[in-house]
Amino acid sequence: MSTRILMIFCDETDFWMGGEPLYAAIVRKLHRHGIAGATVLRGQMGYGVHRRIHKKGLFDETPIVILAIDEEKKLREMLPILVPMVNEGLINLVDTEVISFGADHGTNAETQVDEK
Repeated sequence: MSTRILMIFCDETDFWMGGEPLYAAIVRKLHRHGIAGATVLRGQMGYGVHRRIHKKGLFDETPIVILAIDEEKKLREMLPILVPMVNEGLINLVDTEVISFGADHGTNAETQVDEK
C-alpha cells in the first residue's frame, strides 16, 4: 500500500457554493468518499503565487491547509472533484510513512465524533 498525504492550501476567505467555507466543503467531500482521515490547519501567515502576504487581520485572509491521508489511488481519484473547487491555491500529493494509527484505530469513527 502506497500511503500519501494530499495537501490543499487556500484562505479562510475562500467559499464554496451556498457560502460554505471551502475547507469545510472539501473535508465533507473527503469524508463522504471514504478517505481515511482529514485535518484542517489554520496558519499564522503565508504567501503564494501572487506573492501577497496572507495573515489574520482586518480582512481575515488566514492561510488554511487541509491534510488528507489515504492510499495514493484513493486520493488521486478525488482530484477530479477537488481541483475545480480550488480556484486559487495549491494542491499537492506527498509521500508519507505511517508509524502509528494510535490505540483506538479499530473503533467506529462515527461513534467517536458523536460522543464528543
